Amino acid sequence: MLIGDFARLGQVSVRMLRHYDAIGLLTPARVDPWTGYRTYAPEQLGALNRIVALRDLGFGLDAIGEIVAGGIDAGQLQAMLRLRQAQIEEDVRVASTRLAAVESRLRMIEKEKTVPVDLVLKTLPAQRVAGIRATMTHEEFVPRIGEMFGRVADLLAPTGISLETSVATYDEGEAGVDVFTGHPVPDSVAGALPDGLVLVDLPGGRAACGVHLGEMASIGESWQELYRATLDGGHTPAGPCREVYLRSHPHPQSDWVTELQQPVAD
Repeated sequence: MLIGDFARLGQVSVRMLRHYDAIGLLTPARVDPWTGYRTYAPEQLGALNRIVALRDLGFGLDAIGEIVAGGIDAGQLQAMLRLRQAQIEEDVRVASTRLAAVESRLRMIEKEKTVPVDLVLKTLPAQRVAGIRATMTHEEFVPRIGEMFGRVADLLAPTGISLETSVATYDEGEAGVDVFTGHPVPDSVAGALPDGLVLVDLPGGRAACGVHLGEMASIGESWQELYRATLDGGHTPAGPCREVYLRSHPHPQSDWVTELQQPVAD
């Protein structure tokens, strides 16, 4: 194959192939002594694929030369690429989470001069909730909350109780946010919890409540609006805030319904 055809099939530039030739990384199968035209054998596509893959993995050309010279089979290279694929996917997930947080913060700023939303004051009943607790930063919420609820659901599955409604409480502290996630349980289960779960008695009392519809990425906006309305109404927040997920998994987040509850001292 002429160098242009080889470059097209290998999805690299002709200039790059000439550079690989110049440094001895991938020499043509034949160079015409009269015209200087480079030609490549189809079998060399395998070597080119390995070079490009190693470049994508972050190796320098000197290191690639040593690796190729030492021999690397397809299985080894596939394993390295799969690991790199997982790393890139995680980077994309983190970047997407940060982007959603920035977009949400922009919307919060845009809403600062809007009229506060109406809130509902109601009396919350006392609840016994079985779940797990963790301390985390606000940036860790999105990936870790889902993992926590999944773990609680697995631990409670043998009890046979309904997991339709879930509850989370949040309490800001010096080390981060103390997060508790769980499900309400009857007394029959509360007395014999599976290992790994803790029982929390959420007290009843007055609370300022509102509803958030849809994605969790924008729930901070709803909380800010609720807090403004709470303070403007002359109410004093008292105790950790709560979220009650009235509609969540297995529905898509765009269809979720979350009640926001902020206990108040009136």
